[in-house]
Amino acid sequence: MTRKRRSTNELTVSFLDVICCGFGAIVLLLMITKTVEPKVVEESQANLNGQIADLQKNLFAIRGETLVFNRELNAKHEQIALEKKRLAILRTQQAELEAQYAQLAEATPVTQEEKGKLELALQTLTDEMERLLGKNNKRTNNIVGGIPVDSEYIIFIIDTSGSMFNYGWERMMNELIATLDIYPKVKGIQVMNDMGDYMFTNYRRKWIPDTPGRRKAIIQRLRTWNPFSNSSPVEGIQRAVRTFFDENKKISLYVFGDEFSGRSIQNVVRTIDRLNKLNANDERMVRIHAVGFPVQFARQPNMQRTGIRFATLMRELTHRNGGTFVGLNDFKP
Repeated sequence: MTRKRRSTNELTVSFLDVICCGFGAIVLLLMITKTVEPKVVEESQANLNGQIADLQKNLFAIRGETLVFNRELNAKHEQIALEKKRLAILRTQQAELEAQYAQLAEATPVTQEEKGKLELALQTLTDEMERLLGKNNKRTNNIVGGIPVDSEYIIFIIDTSGSMFNYGWERMMNELIATLDIYPKVKGIQVMNDMGDYMFTNYRRKWIPDTPGRRKAIIQRLRTWNPFSNSSPVEGIQRAVRTFFDENKKISLYVFGDEFSGRSIQNVVRTIDRLNKLNANDERMVRIHAVGFPVQFARQPNMQRTGIRFATLMRELTHRNGGTFVGLNDFKP
């Protein structure tokens, strides 16, 4: 017996077609609406680029202001240094006038005219010092800018290497002249380079007499003085202390340099401790001062090592030998 096939329901097929078409339309609509999103992304990117540009402009403006402020700060530091040097000269002149007044008073009766001149000179100096220091300042010691100026003999150890001679020489000469001005009159001067070579060989192992003519000759010779240097002040310091050490003399040693190329800072410190002996008051007989010229710090950071080592060495040496280390903020005059 054969079975009859059921006839297909046409309504069911049509309903499925409609449902599929509807879903397809919805998917198509979703795909069409997605085309709007890239515009939003582009606008957001444009806004971010604008903000970055504004921040960069602000950064450049701040850097420019920083450079201006640094220049002004350097100028103020230079002005303060000049005022300190001028003050040192005035103090020395005052001491000389007071000593002259005392000598005249003891030796011979002082006339009213001479007394008036001396008092007028002292008053002029006092007014100028008051202007520089302020009315409430009181002099407590003989230190100028942190550097004691009570020595009777001074020695200069000058780095004559290429970096100093080519870049920091004019500033170095200005500092040396200013230092000489702090000491209007001493019993002896000596000038050596960092290798221990003498500026004037006829004064080898001897003191150069302090006269206006000798000071002028030192400055003139210094302009072209350029003996060999190994960029290390150690040899000059050791030779100066070993040669001129004297328990009966007040000696100050000034080191002008920009780098230390030696191997061991500790060995140098120990050697100077052994050479520069202590007196009865546990003070070193030779004061060691130093002025650091930042020539090396104008280079790339990886090339500043010898400049950093110089500053480290001289801070320790000056501290242990009764002196002061002065690090300049610029090597240009």
